Amino acid sequence: MPQLTLSDGTLVQLPEGEPVGSGLDQDAIAARVDSELRDLSFVPDGDVAVEAVDAASEEGLHILRHSAAHVLAQAVCRLWPGTRYATGPAITDGFFYDLAIPAHVSVDDLPRIEEAMREIVAADQAFVREEVSRPEALDRFDGQDFKREIIEKIGEEEGEVAAGDVVSLYRNDGWVDLCLGPHVPSTGRIGAFQLTSLSGAYWRGDERNPQLTRIYGTAWATQEDLEAYLHRLEEAERRDHRRLGRQLDLFSSPEELGPGLWIWHPRGGVFRKALEDWVRDLHLERGYDLVVTPHIARSVLWKTSGHLEKYRDNMYPPMQTDTGDYYVKPMNCPFHVLVYKSSVRSYRELPIRLAELGTIYRYEKIGTLHGLLRIRGGTQDDSHIICRPDQLVDEILGVFDLTLEILGTFGFDEPVVELSTLPGQTIVNEAMAMKATEALTTALDRSGMSYREAKGEGAFYGPKVDLHFHDAIGRRWQLTTVQCDFALPERFDMEYVGEDNERHRPVMIHRAILGTLERFSAVLIEHYGGAFPLWLAPEQIRFVPVADRHVVACDDLAERARAAGLRAHVDATHESVGKKVRSAQVMKVPYTVVVGDRDLEAGAFTVRDRNGVETPGVPFDQIVTALTAESASRSLESTDFAAS
Repeated sequence: MPQLTLSDGTLVQLPEGEPVGSGLDQDAIAARVDSELRDLSFVPDGDVAVEAVDAASEEGLHILRHSAAHVLAQAVCRLWPGTRYATGPAITDGFFYDLAIPAHVSVDDLPRIEEAMREIVAADQAFVREEVSRPEALDRFDGQDFKREIIEKIGEEEGEVAAGDVVSLYRNDGWVDLCLGPHVPSTGRIGAFQLTSLSGAYWRGDERNPQLTRIYGTAWATQEDLEAYLHRLEEAERRDHRRLGRQLDLFSSPEELGPGLWIWHPRGGVFRKALEDWVRDLHLERGYDLVVTPHIARSVLWKTSGHLEKYRDNMYPPMQTDTGDYYVKPMNCPFHVLVYKSSVRSYRELPIRLAELGTIYRYEKIGTLHGLLRIRGGTQDDSHIICRPDQLVDEILGVFDLTLEILGTFGFDEPVVELSTLPGQTIVNEAMAMKATEALTTALDRSGMSYREAKGEGAFYGPKVDLHFHDAIGRRWQLTTVQCDFALPERFDMEYVGEDNERHRPVMIHRAILGTLERFSAVLIEHYGGAFPLWLAPEQIRFVPVADRHVVACDDLAERARAAGLRAHVDATHESVGKKVRSAQVMKVPYTVVVGDRDLEAGAFTVRDRNGVETPGVPFDQIVTALTAESASRSLESTDFAAS
C-alpha cells in the first residue's frame, strides 16, 4: 500500500490503485508528486511525497487556465464543425487558443463562444489522460493538420511536446486534445472565466504560415478574483504604451520601416536622453567603462561565439560582400570580448566591466511582435564583466545591488527572483554549467533574496538569474537578467596573466538591468500611465499666456527656467486659456503656470500640477528652485507648493 507524505508531514496510506487525489483535500485541483506536477488521477506505484496544488496558487492558476483553453477550443469546435485547432497555452493572467475556423468570427461572437464554454463547464466533464503511440496519435487527429504537425515534430527543437514514442492526450466527452498536462479533474473545476479579445496570429508566429484566429480569455479561482482582474485590465488599456506613445508624441512605427522597428520623435528623444545619460553616468560611478561597437560583423565572429549554431533563427539573413558574409548583431557580447582581447590582461586589471547602450537586431517572428515590448531592433543596456573565478560571486552581488538601486529609482521594489538552468540548446558542457550554477546560487544565498528555480529557461551560453518586478497595477515584468558564462571565454581563448605569471581563463558575466530601452520605456509608460516623474518628463513646465501680450513675458520666464536646467515650453497658440491648460493635461506636463497681468505685477504665480492641484501666489524663483531640486533628486513625488 503506497504511503503519501504530505507537505505538512502527515502520512496517508493510499489503497492500491487509488489516485493521489484520494488522499488530498477537496480544494486541490492537481498535485506535485515527488516534485513533478500530476493530475489528481495519477496512481503512484510506491511511496511518494505529495503537495496539493490549490486553484489560487501560481501553479494552480496555470493549470486552471490551461484547462480553460481546452474548453475554449472544444466550444469552438462544437459551434463551427470542421474547425482545426492548433495550440492553446496558459499565459500570464489568462490563456488563448489559435484556431482555423471555417467561418468569419469576430468579437461579437465571443459571448456565444463563452456560453458554449459554460455549458461544457456545467456538464462537469472529466479530463481523462491517455498515453498512446505516435502512430495512434496521428490516427486520432486525422484531419487536424496542426496537431499532426506537432506530433510529427516530437523530439525536434520546435516541437511543443516532449520527446519519446509515447504521446499524451486528454479527452473529455469525446473531445480530445494533445497535451502534456496536468489538468483540473473536470471541467466543473475551472472556476470563473471570461473571453476578452480576438486577433489574428500566424501558425508558429511565422508570416509564411497560415493565419489563424486567436481567441484570448482569462480564468481565476473565484469570481471576485476575476472581477478584480477585469478592473486591472481596464486600467491596463488606459495605460497602453502604444496609445500613450501616440498621445504624447513619443514614437511611431511607420509602415515604411517594417514590422518591429520604431522611430523616436523629438519628445521621445528628450525622454531617452534623460534616461540614457543617467544610466551611463551611474555606470561610470560604479566602475564600468563605456565602449561603443559596430552594428554588424563578419560571420566568423558569430561562428566563434556559437550564435550561428544556436541562435541563427533569431538573426537577420547575412549581407553578402566580397569580404565574406556580414550579420547585424543580435547581441553585443562578442564585441565586448574583442575589446577585452585587444591587449594582454593582467590579474591586477580584473574585474573589467564593459558597458554599452548597444543597438541589437533580432528577427522575431511577426506574430510575436507587440509595440515596444517585442521588437526587431532595439538598444540594450548591455554590460559584460570579465573577472577572475575568485571574484565571480562578489561581482554578481554587485550586479544585484546596482539592479536594486537603478530599478528602485523608478519605484520598482520587492523583486521576484528566478534561477534559470540551461535550456536544451546550449554551448556549455556539464562542468561549466555546474560551476556557473554554483556561483549564481551562492550569490543569491548571500544576497538574502528568495528565489525559485526555472528549469531550462537559461541562455544558450549559461544559466542565469532573472529579476521580475510588479508595476503600479500589479503586473509582473521580467526586467533584469544576470548570466554566468564559462563558455565564451573558452571559445574566444580569453586569457589573463596571473600572479604566478601563467595564463588563466577568466569568467564572463552578461547582464542587462533594463533590457532594451524600448521595452523598458514601454514598461515605464504603462507603470506611470504616461505621467513620468519630473526628471524623465520631456516637458517639465509649460507657461500659458492669458493673452498675446503676455507671450514675451512667458518667453522670458521659460528662458530663466531653462537656464536653471528645466525643460520649459510656452504655449503661444491662439487658443483659450482653458484649452491650453487642457492640452498640457493631455500631454501630461508635470507643471503648468498661467501668466497674466496680475501674476506679472505680483511676481508670483499659480502653479497647477497635472493632477489639477493649484497653488496660488508662488514666487517664480521658488518654483524654479523646487522643480530643479525635484528633478535632480529623481523624486517620484510631485512638489507640494502649498507646504513649502
